[in-house]
Amino acid sequence: MPTVAVIGGGSWATALVKILTEKKTQVNWWLRNKEIAKHIKKYRHNPAYLSNVHIHTKRVRIFFDIREAVADAQFVLIVVPAAFVKDAISGLKNKDLEAKIVVSAVKGIIPEVNLLVTDLIEQQYGFSQGSSCVIAGPCHAEEVALEKQSYLTIASFNQDNAQKVAKLLECRFIKTSVSTDIYGIEYAAVMKNIIALACGICHGLNYGDNFQAVLVSNAMHEIQDFLQAIHPSQHRRLNDSAYLGDLLVTAYSQFSRNRTFGNMIGRGYTVNSAQIEMNMIAEGYFAVKCIHEINQKYQVKMPITETVYRILYEKANPAKEIAQLKELLY
Repeated sequence: MPTVAVIGGGSWATALVKILTEKKTQVNWWLRNKEIAKHIKKYRHNPAYLSNVHIHTKRVRIFFDIREAVADAQFVLIVVPAAFVKDAISGLKNKDLEAKIVVSAVKGIIPEVNLLVTDLIEQQYGFSQGSSCVIAGPCHAEEVALEKQSYLTIASFNQDNAQKVAKLLECRFIKTSVSTDIYGIEYAAVMKNIIALACGICHGLNYGDNFQAVLVSNAMHEIQDFLQAIHPSQHRRLNDSAYLGDLLVTAYSQFSRNRTFGNMIGRGYTVNSAQIEMNMIAEGYFAVKCIHEINQKYQVKMPITETVYRILYEKANPAKEIAQLKELLY
């Protein structure tokens, strides 16, 4: 029976625990909150996230020490918001991750250092480039909780590792595939959160579905141009579900935190008030600043990204910014 360490206690972490325990897998679940851990042990569900998901407690061991959680695991899944990844894994040493397959399930980028999670892991723990894996694809945690049919793509330069993770996650309501485009998929997952923010802002400003369709169509060009500038590939197909599918579900779904956050901004909330009311992390808020800073080197024309950046970080008027943006779309 494989053992998987899951690092994080949010909705996506809870969903992944559910997926993993559908089969005979031992899960070492690292949690910070001891009260939540006690509740899970007693009542078999996470009271803070996806409380309707039944936890197979016989297949789950809960840890508060991260080094103990990963000690006997063959796989380590990192499932915390990008802004907190460095802090969450700070207790791990290089030897703790030796001979393990490390998987990022984080659709975000590390603020301040502007690193993908896989880059951070490889630099900090001495992994060879591309040996870690990424979980991507259109897969909201809330629909996993409802056992809705969903699809995941596992990306890695190491295809043997990717296949092992794909096999681990495939179950009766999850279908998996693999890809070698780890950087393209990881950056696309970051970018789609920014586009979802833009869609939410426009919805909050009462723009309709017709406009959003044009916005998302233009966003695909923006994502493609950025990916080609930062990690060129002749084999990347942006109409695959790991790219287009993930963008669509994040841009349109009622479960999208980024769309919800953007909608609040469009309706007149300040960034701070929207963050307080949501009480959840919208990865796109941090991502847009990171991508804006990275693009200072590449100078890719990205009007949607720059519009969101000005609204969130320069306190530009959303209505005026979107009015200017609409003249650049086609």
